[in-house]
Amino acid sequence: MLARLPKQFDPNVLVGFETADDAGVYQLSPELALVQTVDFFTPIVDDPYTFGQIAAANSLSDVYAMGGRPISALSIVGFPNTGRDVEILERILQGGHAKMQEAGCAVIGGHSLGDDEIKFGYAVTGVINPQRVLKNVGARPGDRLILTKRLGTGVIGTALKKDGAAKATVDAAILSMCTLNRAAMELALRWEVHAATDVTGFGLLGHAREMAVGSKVSFAIDSAQIEFLPGARELALEGFLPGGLKRNIEFIGGCVEFAPGVPEEVRNLLFDPQTSGGLLLSVASKDAARLLESLRAGGVSAQQVGEVIEKTHPLIQVR
Repeated sequence: MLARLPKQFDPNVLVGFETADDAGVYQLSPELALVQTVDFFTPIVDDPYTFGQIAAANSLSDVYAMGGRPISALSIVGFPNTGRDVEILERILQGGHAKMQEAGCAVIGGHSLGDDEIKFGYAVTGVINPQRVLKNVGARPGDRLILTKRLGTGVIGTALKKDGAAKATVDAAILSMCTLNRAAMELALRWEVHAATDVTGFGLLGHAREMAVGSKVSFAIDSAQIEFLPGARELALEGFLPGGLKRNIEFIGGCVEFAPGVPEEVRNLLFDPQTSGGLLLSVASKDAARLLESLRAGGVSAQQVGEVIEKTHPLIQVR
């Protein structure tokens, strides 16, 4: 659909919607560019304050994924126009505001509308040096793939809706979703990172596909090195698979080849749609160990989960 829109040309647009990147980038001067993104969704947890925090962290993530620093945000609200339960909306806004304050990002306005289904998120603006933009293309053969945060929020969220998830499992998922990707990106920028993206609705393999296709390379992923949130594998085995996971398999399953020994629940979790997921970084092999060490020393959950190889078939190999 976007391909049928009239072509625009502006030499200041460094990253637009023509690619599948995480945010748009507009250059203002040789040293300064804006990073712009928008994201909102329906509640995935019961507590309104926590939902606000997760929505804010998720909205901020695309700016961090580009290597930018968020500076301002506009809230986007859909809420039932009944005049009741306004304290729920107040708590959502409070949670979002607290997370924005943590990020040093000023909420300067917003827009609301009546909607039978609650929706919340932000349009976020960040700043970046035009010479330091991290796109989701640029991965090079020989790079190492580093993943921050553990996988499984989609499966856990599905189990939560059906009262099938233990409290400890839900708490771990909430903590992960509320954690900003700021520290991870600040540390990543110290090393030679060639490409980056955040792992959200298309799952690890969906976002890995975007990076591999855009970079004209293939990925070899070691599933044994991927960490999952506590309880996620068990819930996947029990069949708590979100609709988005199944759609991801339909969309990109043909690009992926699994080794026979990869368990079925692990295969599913690699397609699991994440909310406020971590970063997937393609880093020069000479810097991979030092980046990984610095991430862990900084309290960031991170693993080396594979490597970039010359383009081949299949596009993504998982062993």
